[in-house]
Amino acid sequence: MSLETLLFEQKQVKVIDASIDYHHYVFVDLSAENTTALKINLTDARLFENYIEDYLKFNLSKVAFGGYLEKRNLYKRSEVFNLSHLPERNIHLGLDLWIKADTNVLAALDGTIHSFQDNSALGDYGPTIILEHQLFGYKFYTLYGHLSLESLNDLTIGQAFKGGETLAQLGAAPINGDYAPHLHFQIIKDLQGKQGDYPGVCAAADLDFYKQNCPDPNLLLKIK
Repeated sequence: MSLETLLFEQKQVKVIDASIDYHHYVFVDLSAENTTALKINLTDARLFENYIEDYLKFNLSKVAFGGYLEKRNLYKRSEVFNLSHLPERNIHLGLDLWIKADTNVLAALDGTIHSFQDNSALGDYGPTIILEHQLFGYKFYTLYGHLSLESLNDLTIGQAFKGGETLAQLGAAPINGDYAPHLHFQIIKDLQGKQGDYPGVCAAADLDFYKQNCPDPNLLLKIK
């Protein structure tokens, strides 16, 4: 049985504020095609946050979600994704959950702290936590990005968290990489030796590998 099948067969989980029911979630399209057509300013975190807040109000919702394998313009402003000697990275590998700063972030499943660090470059994750999990013989990881700095306080490698337990809080711009507040949630099979960081955006030429190594997070969340 594949890891993807095992994840899908797990009960529905939440990775932010457990009191918010999924019927208060709404899909948001931040693809390059859509944001260009709507002329959304993604380079200014304050304007971007205003857009998300207005979108939630219009849709009578509390959380905007989406972005897995979405090609975005969001990363053009950052050298992290646009090194001159490498192809542009603009395909998103996690699922984003857009909601106000300081919202509680929850461990998806039982696990232990694998690593954590502040990825502080413009456009990067900001404070980041990676959990290691074991499920029916499979070892894999979940990554939680764009957290508050305080979320990294008092963490230790190997520290255990139960699924649904509060792991962190969301950070505000510019601490979170200078984005509107949100959680980047990603499932990773093989961390490839990385600590406290793993690519959350890839180039088109590498998509086949990353799509296999980073399954759809909605296998666990099951947001409809």
